[in-house]
Amino acid sequence: MKLFRNPEVIRSLAVQLTAAAVFTLIAYFIDLRFCYLTAAMSVCFITISLITTYKRYKAIYLLSSDIDRILHGDAHVNLSSYSEGELAVLSSEIYKMTIRLREQSDNLKKDKVFLADSIADISHQIRTPLTSINLLISLLKDDISEEKRAKLSHELYELLSRIEWLITTLLKISKIDAGTVNFKSETIPLQTLIDKSAAPLLIPAELRSQEIRINCNGYFTGDLAWSSEALCNIIKNCTEHTPNGGIIEIEGKETSIFSEIIIKDNGKGIAEEDLANIFKRFYKGKNSDTKSFGIGLNLARMIITEQNGTVKAENNPEGGAKFTVRFYKGTV
Repeated sequence: MKLFRNPEVIRSLAVQLTAAAVFTLIAYFIDLRFCYLTAAMSVCFITISLITTYKRYKAIYLLSSDIDRILHGDAHVNLSSYSEGELAVLSSEIYKMTIRLREQSDNLKKDKVFLADSIADISHQIRTPLTSINLLISLLKDDISEEKRAKLSHELYELLSRIEWLITTLLKISKIDAGTVNFKSETIPLQTLIDKSAAPLLIPAELRSQEIRINCNGYFTGDLAWSSEALCNIIKNCTEHTPNGGIIEIEGKETSIFSEIIIKDNGKGIAEEDLANIFKRFYKGKNSDTKSFGIGLNLARMIITEQNGTVKAENNPEGGAKFTVRFYKGTV
């Protein structure tokens, strides 16, 4: 550190020397002894000022060196040793900023790991049906009967539909993750919400001789399109884990605090080890279908929580799974 390279120090020293010279000259005309005393005191004050300035700038130089080390990745720099007045306040604020930057850095590393894992999962999820599609296409090239060709074409259509659903769902998840979705706030009858949610599943349920029972009253405040998407994914999960001829019950009610929707089935229920992870992205439960991607329930929870809601999965005492969805009217 070169103290006299600092223009502020040079200007301050020039002012002090000028003032000392003026006062010494005045003292010379008053009394010679007073002139010597003034000169000596001026030298002392200037010396003390230089020493104090040197120590302060040395501390600032050390602080800037520590900051430079932090910026270059040194995570073991301790700023608590600075205890000099305003410098202590500055070091305290820098220390807080350093902690925040370290937290952000850790979060970014976690996000990178999560992104890499997600990309790997997505690649795996898409690769599986693509492999089957390639195999079906090669079989369709062969000389086969019309009946078998129709069957293979139907399987091909199902696989393409699965890929389309996967990509669409992932795009919706990414939009919510990015915070680019503006959820509407509409007051809608719960019956309307449930009817819209269950509509895409009525035919598949009928083909499996499943019965979807709906009993709703009251209203719900939120985004009809997105909320029906969330509930549809939950109802779909129930239909997939309910045997042929099973029953899915949906009940809805409104209280002064929340609007509640309970979805129950009489299937095998949820394995105990799956209850804590069932809403995690790409998580497949113990009893999951081989066609499952493990993102439907994750999307459902994201949509619900973004609208000041909660969703809970549990098992019915009498058997089957139970999902409780609540949309709160105030902050929870």
